[in-house]
Order: sequence, then C-alpha cells, then structure tokens
Amino acid sequence: MEKLRIGLIGCGGRMGGHMSSFFDRAEDVQVVAVADPIEERRNNAAARYGVARVYKDHNELYAKESKETIDVLFIAIEPTAHVGVEETAVEKGIPFLVEKPMTLDVEQGRKLAKAIEEKNLVTAVGFQDRYLDLMEMVKAEVDSAPKGGLVYGAWIGGIPGPWWWQKRSTCGGQLVEQNIHLLDGLRWLYGEAISVYATASRGLVKPGENGVSPLYDTDDHSTVVIRFDNNVTATLVSACYVRGTRPFCGLGITLQDRVLEYHLRNNLVIRTTAETRDIPRKVDQTALLDRAFIDAVRAGDPKAVRSPYADALKTLELGFAANKSMETGQVIILR
Repeated sequence: MEKLRIGLIGCGGRMGGHMSSFFDRAEDVQVVAVADPIEERRNNAAARYGVARVYKDHNELYAKESKETIDVLFIAIEPTAHVGVEETAVEKGIPFLVEKPMTLDVEQGRKLAKAIEEKNLVTAVGFQDRYLDLMEMVKAEVDSAPKGGLVYGAWIGGIPGPWWWQKRSTCGGQLVEQNIHLLDGLRWLYGEAISVYATASRGLVKPGENGVSPLYDTDDHSTVVIRFDNNVTATLVSACYVRGTRPFCGLGITLQDRVLEYHLRNNLVIRTTAETRDIPRKVDQTALLDRAFIDAVRAGDPKAVRSPYADALKTLELGFAANKSMETGQVIILR
C-alpha cells in the first residue's frame, strides 16, 4: 500500500501524542514535512522522522507544499494561532485533522465549515474520546436504558503549563480549552442541547503566586447546567485551582436501573442491584482517532469520521454559549 504523506503544523505536546500513538507505529503513513515556530520542536520532529522539509510556520510550509507533495495535514497549534491555517488547507484541497479548540472565533469556524462542505473535504477534530472503548460502552448503556435522568461531569485539577492556558482571551476558558472533551461527550451521548446556564468564580488562584502567571485571568472554576431531550439534565464542572490532589474526573450517569461511573480515560464502573462491574480501558483512543481519519481520507468519505469539523463546531458553539451565560447570568436557549 502506498504511504500517505503527512505534514505536521505544530510540533508541541499534543502533536507528540499523535507521534507516539500513531505516526511511530503506522506502516501506511510517512511524515514528510514539519512546521513549528519553535526551532527545537520542529528540529526534533524532523529528526524523529528523517524529514528534510522543515519550516518555521504554516506560511512557509504552504508556500512550498501542495496537494501534490502532501496528502494530509495534522494541525496542533495554540487556540489563537488559527489564522489562515485551515483555510489554506481547504483552498489547496488537503484533508486535515486539527486539535481542539479549532478556533476562538465562531464565525471563522462557520465560514470554514461551509467551505469544507463545498469541497467535500475529509476533516477530523481531535475529540479522541469518541473512539475510547469506555465511552462506547457508556453510549451503549445509555442508548439501551429507559430515557432520562441526571448526569454529573467534572474535569478538576491544576493549571496546565502552556502560557496561553492562563488567559481567557487566549484559551477560551477551561470549559472551552480542556473540558470541551466531556462537553463533546455529552453531545455524543444525548444529542443537541436545549438550553445552557452557567456560573463561574475567580479569587482562589492568585496571579503571580505559586508559579501562576501574573497575567492569569481565567476562571478558577465554573458550573454548567445543560438540558437535553428525554428529561436529561447534565451538570458539568471545571476547575483549575486544585493542588496536590485530584478529585473525581469523568462522568457520573444515574439511570433508572443502573449507575455509570466513567473515570476519565481510565475505567468504567457499572452498578446495578445485581452486580458491580469495573472495566479498565483497553485501547489507545488517539491511535484509533488517527486511524479512522487516515482510512476516511483513503476512502474519500468525510462521513467515516466521528467528529468532522462541522460537528465539532457544534460542541465549540455550545461551549461559547456557556461562556456567554457565565458573563451575562442568563439562560441561553439554543432551540
């Protein structure tokens, strides 16, 4: 089988996940070009795959590369760096996988989604948990059970290292940048939301103290209440003020005849009156995400991806609706 030629835009931490999970192992792909503004990162990626075509940024890459030299692009860049990156890929007709959040500008996302549809281009967004065996089990349990009930979701921890994570204007807030994985999981399980109401708080994290940037201005914690069809109400909390411990992260779903405890990317506990099952994760969800994308590119089938750009945009829009509710104190009616 002829290898698909891959270009990398962004060679930081998240791209490292794709490297170790997929590029290092897959026999039908070959990294042929890399771009990153940080010299050490792009040189390390180039050395890893023996790549000679090394660029300082996406502009340099696009000036030299085309559909004739690159078959697919993997894009993993900071949230505010999405300036002409995906648009140029669409113009050149190059399928791409992009990491979340794909943009902090919803209008940009909507225009891009329309352009992608017009070209019938294969795209994917890095909502890896849609490929996680545990989440597939959760979906099967939810779909087979009587409808309705309460859902509690949480992503609670400390502050990640990237500089842009600590400013709301450069990350979109923890819900949009990080907990968007569970937000997308809720959409995958329950469909489109009816309404969203959210609150947020600051003051626990002190800018300039304990290694926190003096520019820190994002929310220390937030709580989002989302209504779905079939009498489902989900409460999703995010927090980054915790140090030295980590509370429950994942989803707790109370159905009429069972309780599901999904521990984030680790294990799933299913409790009924008759038994308790504890099921560990057995797959690498990033590898499965990447494989599905590559197979979809080979087949020329945009629908073969579980989270194409247009669908992922709906998750992003839900996140920004929650942010709007935090800012205004209003319930946001979505349909």
